[in-house]
Amino acid sequence: MSRFLRFSFRDTDLPPLSCRVGRRGRVLDLPLIAWLTLIWVLLWSTFNLANIITGVIVAAAVCLAFPLPPVDLGLRLHPWGILRLAGYLLYDMYTSGVKVTRQIFAGVPHRAAVIGVPLRCRSDLMLAAVAVAVSNVPGGSVIEMRRATATVFLHVLDADRPEELEAARRQVWRLEELTVRAFGTADEIARVAEPPPPPQLTAGRPAP
Repeated sequence: MSRFLRFSFRDTDLPPLSCRVGRRGRVLDLPLIAWLTLIWVLLWSTFNLANIITGVIVAAAVCLAFPLPPVDLGLRLHPWGILRLAGYLLYDMYTSGVKVTRQIFAGVPHRAAVIGVPLRCRSDLMLAAVAVAVSNVPGGSVIEMRRATATVFLHVLDADRPEELEAARRQVWRLEELTVRAFGTADEIARVAEPPPPPQLTAGRPAP
């Protein structure tokens, strides 16, 4: 059985969440099998064991008949890292929300700014994930992501002092580290373990 069916958690040569079937070595993407099975069940509008088993068989047959080239998206799942990222996001969303609410009701004008924060990760997937994580925190929003230099440009509401701009950069770097440690590869995790790169000279342009 082990020669006929091998899973990625036992065979490091396989992409994550996949299995190799048969002597020819056809690789099946398990998330794709699950998605096709779900579509099969929805088409029949009946959720029962027979439809699920039939859906798995049909999905596997389709993938074996029309194989796709194995593609590694560079996504890894680290349970402890995911928990740390979720906890940090919940805490940061709460504290940032309280801070923004105080600024609104205080009625004191604050100086906004656009800052450029160079990141350490380089893959498109991690850059997009960091941008999404940063945008979920109140008080700042991503307005541009420059892929060539791996730089995120962030609009911050509170930029009255240079210390506040530096705190915003540190927050982005912290979210980058947590995001990569939750979903990144070993090479990307090694990158975020290094010190952050120096800010660009264009960072900190005051917003109108």
